[in-house]
Amino acid sequence: MFQFSKDLEDLSARALDRVQGMFRQIDDVTEYNQKKVLEAFINNKVSEAMFAATTGYGHSDWGRETLERVFADALDAEDALVRHNFTCGTHTLAVALFGVLRPGDTMLCVSGTPYDTIRPVIGITEEAPDAGSLKDFGVRYDEVALDANGKLDYAAIEAKIRAVQPKMVYLQRSRGYSLRDTLSIDEIERVVKIAKSCSKAIVMVDNCYGEFTEKKEPTTVGADLIAGSMIKNPGGGIAKTGGYIAGRADLIEKCANRFSTPGLGKEIGATLGMTRDMFLGIFQSPHIVGEALKTACYTAAVFESLGFATTPRSDETRHDIIQAICLENKENLIAFCRGLQLGSPIDSFVVPEPSPMPGYDCDVIMAGGSFTNGSTIELSADAPLREPYAVWFQGSLNFHSAKPAVLCAAKAVLDLQKKEG
Repeated sequence: MFQFSKDLEDLSARALDRVQGMFRQIDDVTEYNQKKVLEAFINNKVSEAMFAATTGYGHSDWGRETLERVFADALDAEDALVRHNFTCGTHTLAVALFGVLRPGDTMLCVSGTPYDTIRPVIGITEEAPDAGSLKDFGVRYDEVALDANGKLDYAAIEAKIRAVQPKMVYLQRSRGYSLRDTLSIDEIERVVKIAKSCSKAIVMVDNCYGEFTEKKEPTTVGADLIAGSMIKNPGGGIAKTGGYIAGRADLIEKCANRFSTPGLGKEIGATLGMTRDMFLGIFQSPHIVGEALKTACYTAAVFESLGFATTPRSDETRHDIIQAICLENKENLIAFCRGLQLGSPIDSFVVPEPSPMPGYDCDVIMAGGSFTNGSTIELSADAPLREPYAVWFQGSLNFHSAKPAVLCAAKAVLDLQKKEG
């Protein structure tokens, strides 16, 4: 199956040599975060009895309550809402936004326009009028564009916060379908300090893809609320579905009231046997995130050797698990995804095809044979078929299985180039 040319094998070996220093940095972060998660388990006295399923209302679910304390401790938060009922990251973010924002409030996004799927939630698209967006409920939206270098514009952020006095300052940590840099914890901390110095705003961070990539989380440096998906980093490739919100206890209670209903909040919600997977997922998460970071770093080195631009570069410190590769045209992009699919453990025989995707304004192509449908902590790639024809590649349950899949993708692109002359 995995028969690669000597030239490609040699290129792979050189790429691997180049990233050994980055691998050591990743191992240092992984060990730190694994110890922190282990301490959260020990301090909260997790036991096998907590894995038992509950049904119906889920009253007095000991396991569910402990799981949420473990998440809070692991993410340096006062409290957390962790439920399998969250259908995706966007749903989780929407619950958090609707949970704390009220009619007449202003949500100020200071990291440019958010990615495609959250825009209908806010109401900044024309596709779904009267669909129940924040705008429909009288929540105003404003934003601060990134500067000319694609970085946070701190002066503009401070000026806008002072002028608008928003209820929420919102940051999207990861890049979405853009080539701007992922936000580091240091950058997030600077925004938090600005916001707290000149307003009473709640600072919320979309933390998707960023959990455990650094030794701190946004909540460690003063963010009031973070949210993410359990089929990304914090589920460790184990959790089958779900999401989490973590942060200030009073805000988590508001989110819980939106998630269930006012007056019931966090006190209900049957776990239906999902608790064990979510405990195991968060326990595995730091290690799995480390494997995904190594895979991304190696992939960048391989495709840089082939002459393609990457972001982040193979020698740059990472703040999420996503690797963008600029493949220059749609043919290379499609070839990459089809090659990666050939090296996937599930559905390796499937041929990815571009197709419409809810929430996006163009066809999207996706690759990945994951054990959990749509899991992006597992090896996957996706891209909208539009300029700059970049593919966003992420995940890997282990580096050693991802390595041949990456080489399959590289081979597919090289074979296409040879065919075209």
